[in-house]
Amino acid sequence: MSVSTGTRGETVPTVPPGNPAVDTADVAALLERGRALSTPVMRAAVDRLAPPMDTVAAYHFGWIDAHGNPTAGDSGKAVRPALALISAEAAGAAPEVGIPGAVAVELVHNFSLLHDDLMDGDEQRRHRDTVWKVHGPAQAILVGDALFALANELLLELGTVEAGRATRRLTTATRKLIDGQAQDISYEHRERVTVEECLEMEGNKTGALLACAVSIGAVLGGADDRTADKLEEYGYHLGLAFQAVDDLLGIWGDPEATGKQTWSDLRQRKKSLPVVAALAAGGPASERLGELLAADAKSSDFDTFSEEEFATRAALIEEAGGREWTSQEARRQHAIAIDALHDVDLPAHVRAQLTALADFVVVRKR
Repeated sequence: MSVSTGTRGETVPTVPPGNPAVDTADVAALLERGRALSTPVMRAAVDRLAPPMDTVAAYHFGWIDAHGNPTAGDSGKAVRPALALISAEAAGAAPEVGIPGAVAVELVHNFSLLHDDLMDGDEQRRHRDTVWKVHGPAQAILVGDALFALANELLLELGTVEAGRATRRLTTATRKLIDGQAQDISYEHRERVTVEECLEMEGNKTGALLACAVSIGAVLGGADDRTADKLEEYGYHLGLAFQAVDDLLGIWGDPEATGKQTWSDLRQRKKSLPVVAALAAGGPASERLGELLAADAKSSDFDTFSEEEFATRAALIEEAGGREWTSQEARRQHAIAIDALHDVDLPAHVRAQLTALADFVVVRKR
């Protein structure tokens, strides 16, 4: 995969040759539709929470600031809601049929973010302080749990056979997501993780919920299991491409775009794809990187490392080939995702939308 380099050297993978270029206006419209249709339902769901959880959740979603004042904060890219609405259209239903699924998936996603930020010690998300830093760890845990419960409640309230099928897919995806987070944490304390283990972890942590997002609307729209399964296959590999790009941005991304610290994944000792691929590559840079990371794991001064020390590790990852390998892996997973759609009978405009969103995931800058 070819890459372009931004002002801080952030990796921006480009669409593989032969694939249609991303129509950013069309993708922006799909994302905005997902956000516009799902946000009112999500706000109504959050209003069910007992104080202060309703306020804490509103802060997390960017609807209010830390003092409770309304704000037009960034509530995320809305890729999952967009996929859920397109998914309903894949079944021949109106996009609105997918709204409960879109909201349920987004609630589960944000449940995971609240808990992940606390477990990872992340102090910034979307350019402002995370919930645990503002409202404390207890509220981050409680609100995350509440969002997970709300997700299932919203689906089951529909009272249909399709809602039951959708809930089963959501709970399975949630369990896999939690498995992935557990793997991610355990890998931070290991000197070596294989590429296969890393891909399995990222498939659980990111792929499973994106797979659910792109099938849940179709299920609510009455699609059979074969159609839903093929859509999940597309979503799973799209999730792996999405995570590969995130892993690149987690090391080389511009903080102005990512909303996180420089070298954020290195600061957390994450065994992300560029790191794992570099360690597996062999050669002088790989060996030196392994020595440094092994020493880092035992260092009592790690939290006070300078920018130069993290920059050195990033340079070794790149020299060993981890950056380029991950860029190519994003391209490979993108291609697998698109291929999965060939086995599904889809309206032409739905196929075009799913292709455009897949391209966006791979070329996105943040």
